[in-house]
Amino acid sequence: MQFPELSHGILLRRYKRFLADIQLENGKQITIHCPNTGAMTGCATVGDRVWFSTSDNPKRKYAHTWELTETQTGNFICVNTQRANQLVQEALENHWISELSEYQTILPEQKYGEENSRIDFLLKNDGQPDCFVEVKSTTLLTKNGIGMFPDAKTERGQKHLRELTTMAQNGHQALIFFAVLHTGIQQFEVAKQIDPQYAELFEQAIQKGVKVLCYKAEVECVQKTPIGVHLRRKVT
Repeated sequence: MQFPELSHGILLRRYKRFLADIQLENGKQITIHCPNTGAMTGCATVGDRVWFSTSDNPKRKYAHTWELTETQTGNFICVNTQRANQLVQEALENHWISELSEYQTILPEQKYGEENSRIDFLLKNDGQPDCFVEVKSTTLLTKNGIGMFPDAKTERGQKHLRELTTMAQNGHQALIFFAVLHTGIQQFEVAKQIDPQYAELFEQAIQKGVKVLCYKAEVECVQKTPIGVHLRRKVT
């Protein structure tokens, strides 16, 4: 996935979930839109570099959108939660995810389940069971290089695990896909200490046939400016 042209500034603060103030190189301060309602633990440290896109839509109150954080230790974090599904769809269409490369039909945002849910991707192929893929954006990095999900208690995530478990028990392929969007993450674990109920449902889901994949985003830069990001590298 290629970014639109990005600009950058230094993060001063993030507030009201959807807003952030940054300082540009010329000293000017602006407010940008933050497309991430989560805790963003470790992704919004004052002094980090913020890379943002700019919309030409005159109806937008805030023209700029926070896309990436570049941490003071040199890592990139894709904080725009909309990008996770876009990256997974790109990887599926280009057959970069070897475990799912045989599926020919990719249907985003399909209704399913008993709890009024939408699956991120429904994959189909002649002669094979349908595959239900739920995508989870992962950006929480621990000090020892391990990435974790969730970064806060998630009742929505718990519901998705229940739905996937039911799909697996009904004879379908069911898969939870952790899209690691922090370049500093080297390994992955479920954050039991943050959401014990999610961790318990996760273990139950695996025991009942739900599969797990974890792939990491790689950021492409030209002259130290990020121009694109792709999901290709598997993480254990």
